[in-house]
Amino acid sequence: MSTVIEVFREDWADLDIALPAYATAGAAGADLRANFPPEERDTGIILQPMDRRIVPTGLRVAIPEGFEMQIRPRSGLALKHGITLPNTPGTIDSDYRGPLGVLLVNFGAEPFPVAHGDRIAQAIIAPVVQAEFHLVHEMGETARGGGGFGSTGVG
Repeated sequence: MSTVIEVFREDWADLDIALPAYATAGAAGADLRANFPPEERDTGIILQPMDRRIVPTGLRVAIPEGFEMQIRPRSGLALKHGITLPNTPGTIDSDYRGPLGVLLVNFGAEPFPVAHGDRIAQAIIAPVVQAEFHLVHEMGETARGGGGFGSTGVG
């Protein structure tokens, strides 16, 4: 199934930075790249341990109604460097038209450089179902009942 995502580049965006793209035919996520304004392109940024920064992509996107764009961490950055997203997955709603930035956090022990053009996250396009919420005065029983965190055992 193919869904079209309209992509708009900011006036200052570097046209040589690739649009979101899938690395392989079976990839679920399209790679998002850092696209810094001209004054930051040569230096990028350094994420210190426990530092959070919004990294610009230079893009705006139009998500069709009935879909969302989920922004997720790249597994290699998380494993090797502790770089992830503090609000994972982040959601881009279909009615948002502002700049697409990626909120990164460094949970690693070392400063981490983010360079212009680096792959920083991945975007998943997913269907959205909006539910109706109805107040009830009692709930039906299940085998689990009210058991919460850890209630189904270890592991």
